[in-house]
Amino acid sequence: MPNYDYDIVTIGLGPAGMAVAAMGAEMGLKVCAIEKNRIGGECLNIGCIPSKALLRMAKTRHTFNKLSEMELSGSGLPEPGDLFGKIAKDLKYINDNKTVGMFKKVDLHLGEGAASFVDPHTVEVGGKKITARRIFIATGTRPRLLPLPGLEEVEVLTNENIFHLKTVPRSMVIIGGGAIGCEMAQAFSRLGCRCAIVQADPFLIPNGDPEAGELLEKIFADEGIQVFNSRKIEGIEKDGDGVTVRTDKGERISGERLLMAVGRKIDLAPLKLENAGVETTPAGAVKVDGYLRTTQKHIYGIGDCNGYWQLSHAAMHQGMIAIMNSMLPWKAKRNFLSYAVPWAVFTEPQISYVGLREKELKEKGIRYETIRVNYGDYGAAIAENVAVGFVKVFASPAGKIHGVSIAGEGSGEMINEWALAIQKKIRLHDILLQQHAFPTMGFLSKRAAEIWMMKKMGSTTVQKICRWLFRR
Repeated sequence: MPNYDYDIVTIGLGPAGMAVAAMGAEMGLKVCAIEKNRIGGECLNIGCIPSKALLRMAKTRHTFNKLSEMELSGSGLPEPGDLFGKIAKDLKYINDNKTVGMFKKVDLHLGEGAASFVDPHTVEVGGKKITARRIFIATGTRPRLLPLPGLEEVEVLTNENIFHLKTVPRSMVIIGGGAIGCEMAQAFSRLGCRCAIVQADPFLIPNGDPEAGELLEKIFADEGIQVFNSRKIEGIEKDGDGVTVRTDKGERISGERLLMAVGRKIDLAPLKLENAGVETTPAGAVKVDGYLRTTQKHIYGIGDCNGYWQLSHAAMHQGMIAIMNSMLPWKAKRNFLSYAVPWAVFTEPQISYVGLREKELKEKGIRYETIRVNYGDYGAAIAENVAVGFVKVFASPAGKIHGVSIAGEGSGEMINEWALAIQKKIRLHDILLQQHAFPTMGFLSKRAAEIWMMKKMGSTTVQKICRWLFRR
C-alpha cells in the first residue's frame, strides 16, 4: 500500500472544504488543507456573513427613520458611519478567534498560492508537493462579469470588493436581480444610496416564485428602488464621476457606482485537472457522480465547483456527504442529489423556496394543488407589523409536498421545516398534527396544512363518512 503524506487533502477552505477538514481531523485522520486566500471562502469573507451584517445595519437605520416619520422618535438615525470598517473588524474577529480554532488538528497551507495537480494523488502548492489517499476539490467560484460594451472603461463592483468601500455611494446601478442584487439594493437604499436594478429576467429572484418576485418589486418601489425587468443591456458608459447603463428600450440609467451581480463562474484552470485525469462538464464544472466522486474515484468535487447548487449550506452538506462516502461501503453511500435543498434571500420580506417550482410541476405534468395562507390573515403578523407575504404549498391531492414558496418575516427559518418534510416524505396531514409554537410565524405552516384539510372536509363523500363515523 502506498505511503501517502496525508489521508486527506482538501483544496479550498470555503464551506465545503471546511466541512471535510474539520470532520476528517475529528475522525483521527491526517488532514491537510490548502487555501490560497482566507479560511471561510466567499461565504464568510465576501458573501453571506458580511452581506447579512450590512442588511442588519440597514434595517436598523430604516426602522428608526420610519419611527422618526411617525414622530415616535427624535430626528431619526444619524447618517451611516464607518459601516464597512465595522464589518471588516467583525470578520477579522470571527476569522482570528473562531474559525481558525476549528482547524488546530489540520495542517494548513494558507496564502501560499493556488494548488495544482501533479498526478492523481499529488498536488503542488508553493513549490511543495503533497500526496494524499483522498483529495477533495472545493475551489468555489468567482463573480461572473457580462461581456458588455464599455465595461472595461468603468470600475465594477462585485461581492468581492463591495465590502471594501469606504463610504456609502450616493447612487448605484445594479445589474442582476437575483439574491445578491436584491439584498444589496435594499441594504444600500436603506443606507441612503439611490439604487436601480437592471436585469434580463422578467421578475426579481428569478429562480423562485414569480409572485414572490412581484411582491418584492412592490416593496422596492415603496422604498424608492427602481426595477427594470426584461431588459437587454446594450452598453456601459463612463459618465463623469459615475456610470450610465443603456438598455434596449432606450433608457439611460445612471449611478455613481456599478454593481455586477449576475451569477458565478467556475475557474478550474489553475488546478491542472488533466494531470490527475479528472474530467469536466461541458459547462466547465468538475464532473461528479451522485456520490460526489470525480472520474478519479478517490478525488471528490464538492461545493460550487461541481456546478450544482451554488449555496453555502449546500456546499457544507456536500462536504459532509463526500467524506462519509469516502469511507462507507457501496450500499451505504449517500447520493447528494436525493436531498432537498432549501434557499433563502434575506431581503425584507425574506424570500424562500424548497422543492419543485410551480413551473417545473407543470412542465413535468405532475398533478398538484396550491394551498395558500397570507401573513395578512394572521393576527400575530398584524400585531407585529409584518403582515406582508404568504406561504404557498404545492402538493398532491393526497398531501405529498412537491414544493413550498414563502415570502415574509422569518421565511428563512420556516423553510427548513418544509425541506425536512420533503426529504422525509412527510405529508400535509403530518404538518397539521405537528404542534407549532404560537404565536410564531412558523404557525403559518400549520395554517397551510389546516386549509388543505378543511378543503378536503368540503367533499360530500368525506362529510358522509365523517357523519357515519361520528354517529355509529
